[in-house]
Amino acid sequence: MRQNPQHDGRLRPVDLARRHGLSTQAIRNYEAAGVLPEAERTPHGYRTYTPLHASALNAFLALVPGHGHGTATSIMRAVNRDATGAALRLIDESHAQLLDDRRTLQAVEAALRDLEPVPPERGDTFVGPLSRRLGIRPATLRKWERAGVVQPRRDPRTGYRVYSAADVRDTLLVHQLRRGGHLLEQIAPLIAQVRSAGGVAPLESTLRDWHARLAARSRAMLTGAAALDAYLDCRPDPADE
Repeated sequence: MRQNPQHDGRLRPVDLARRHGLSTQAIRNYEAAGVLPEAERTPHGYRTYTPLHASALNAFLALVPGHGHGTATSIMRAVNRDATGAALRLIDESHAQLLDDRRTLQAVEAALRDLEPVPPERGDTFVGPLSRRLGIRPATLRKWERAGVVQPRRDPRTGYRVYSAADVRDTLLVHQLRRGGHLLEQIAPLIAQVRSAGGVAPLESTLRDWHARLAARSRAMLTGAAALDAYLDCRPDPADE
């Protein structure tokens, strides 16, 4: 049976804020953003919150580590407008993205296990075909080149960038590592080492870190789900209002 703490235990904004080391302005901002249900007002215009608002804040803060601030906000907004189905869909989409990220990591590991020196004279391609293959803009490839993670040669007659098979391999690795959340400045020395060493050892610590971050995110989603479930149990049933 649902509990309904909507009118029990009045709380001030500072009461909610102190529990989580937040400012009272942050509490007001969360209410304005729809993360918290609308507060009631005293005859003098002061906001008053309840344990329901405390549960909502707990749920939001628990959702953020696993889903990110934007998605957590959208989830809470949906719940607070009684669109629970929409909120659950957002959660499902986050889990699907996490699964996709796990598959990306597996693909990176598989690619690195099979990494072998590639004859430079085979597999030449150009910016357009390569960008279409990766589903990115040509400008992104040029940005990666400026960062030193990809080093195509220039055709001496046309000046066009020419990507050898080894360059394509490096570009695929960069693309996968970017999807794993790594910055270009982190990727550049790793690709340089792989390029010079022709092996996977330089990326082993990065892959371990990637595994750890995915595991932490998965656990955070579980924590967020428990807190959101508790908030859903606290919310009054719209049919009873």
